[in-house]
Amino acid sequence: MSIRLYKSYTPGTRNRALSAFTEITKSTPEKKLIRKNHRNKGRNNRGVITIRHRGGGHKRRYRLIDFRRNKYNMEGLVASVEYDPNRNARIALIHYTDGEKRYILHPKNLNVGDKIHSGSGSALQIGNTLPIEEIPLGTSIHNIELIPNRGGQIVRAAGTSAKILAKEGNYVTLRLPSKEIRLIRKECFATIGEIGNNDTFLVQSGKAGRTRWLGKRPTVRGSVMNPCDHPHGGGEGRAPIGRTRPLTPWGKPALGMKTRKKKKSSDAYVLRRRS
Repeated sequence: MSIRLYKSYTPGTRNRALSAFTEITKSTPEKKLIRKNHRNKGRNNRGVITIRHRGGGHKRRYRLIDFRRNKYNMEGLVASVEYDPNRNARIALIHYTDGEKRYILHPKNLNVGDKIHSGSGSALQIGNTLPIEEIPLGTSIHNIELIPNRGGQIVRAAGTSAKILAKEGNYVTLRLPSKEIRLIRKECFATIGEIGNNDTFLVQSGKAGRTRWLGKRPTVRGSVMNPCDHPHGGGEGRAPIGRTRPLTPWGKPALGMKTRKKKKSSDAYVLRRRS
């Protein structure tokens, strides 16, 4: 991926940095692999806003992504690399030898015309999916299963990868992108390589309008509200928050408060917490 920088011709182009989309080879999605996508825009089943700052944005259609990679022992050809509005990673359209087409997450350095394979005994090449126990130590992997045959659930964002640190008994030790060190069952599948589009963190919208296109509504600081609206509100002029620590609009601790459950069932598999 490469970033396109803009000159300050207008206020909207000042500080704008967007993706150049140089890796995209096809602009229209595969019709049989898209579904309509109703977004809740932060509302619950009663229509009440429970998550603020969501709504609007351009209409999207959901691309069906193959996270399971269960076309075992069948060769697939990378037909195109496409944009997906529902994630920051790119997706690749795969044509299998039996005629079926599927989307997968696009790994870095996987090009159109390359061939991929899935299943036990697959070659150690970028884009191939196989059990973690068959992947050598130190290999970068993504789209990792937490429970066998459920499909990849973690390490799916652009530019991310996990590393295999050790193998012992029925478990493999991984270092995740958050620096958390965790045990995963050796039967779980993972894909070799790093997710592409690794420059996505450099993107800057440049104007409020583009942020609205993405479905994000404005955020107002609590310190500029009235006391009845936020614990940080009130005071004369630019006043401090007036509390011992930052709080949410509902009076609960914010900025650094750990929200993970105290007795989560997966605690036994986490060897070192994320930093």
